[in-house]
Amino acid sequence: MLVVAVIVSLVHANRSEEPSPTAVAEDGGATLGAPVPAALLIRPDSHRLGQPAGDRVRFVEFLDFECEACRAAYPSVERLRAEYAGQVDFVARYFPLPGHRNAEPAALAVEAAARQGRYEQMYQTMYETQLSWGEQQVSQAPTFRGFAERLGLDMAAYDRDVADPAVRDRVLADRDDGISVGVQGTPTIFVNDRPVEGDRSYPALKAALDQALAAP
Repeated sequence: MLVVAVIVSLVHANRSEEPSPTAVAEDGGATLGAPVPAALLIRPDSHRLGQPAGDRVRFVEFLDFECEACRAAYPSVERLRAEYAGQVDFVARYFPLPGHRNAEPAALAVEAAARQGRYEQMYQTMYETQLSWGEQQVSQAPTFRGFAERLGLDMAAYDRDVADPAVRDRVLADRDDGISVGVQGTPTIFVNDRPVEGDRSYPALKAALDQALAAP
């Protein structure tokens, strides 16, 4: 935890030297910051929501399943996914925050479900049930296991994967990428390799996507 805090502090200090953000959403107030390396935003094993739509317009979210702001953003992201299906590539990256007791266990459960082809279903379940398990100081691993049972997962494989150090490494690799591109909190959203800053409401995100799609 201390190492992550130190790294984030260093990233924040470095970001002060970046170019000023560029306004992109005239009616929504959103701005896009300086571009970051695309290779750190989307890895070959990154999880996509829905069918891939090519790489012309990319929407990447670093998220924490226990984060209330992420849950608040979830309906907007789902709405955008429905409206821009086939036009925008939606990518989700793990960024469990140290202050959330069950953020990492939730991510482990989602990644274990992903290994059985049920990433999106577990992703949605986490947000739709967050009010019942979030902000608690005791482990919610049994709750997450119950979600896996209801999704019909192979429970022996689920238990094995949740305990597998390689699964935890996969989750933390996402967080490491996030730290490298300046992520300090969640949700942090990028549109075509630029962080969305300021207003991140549905209208602002929609305006950012529309402008990205309209670009030559």
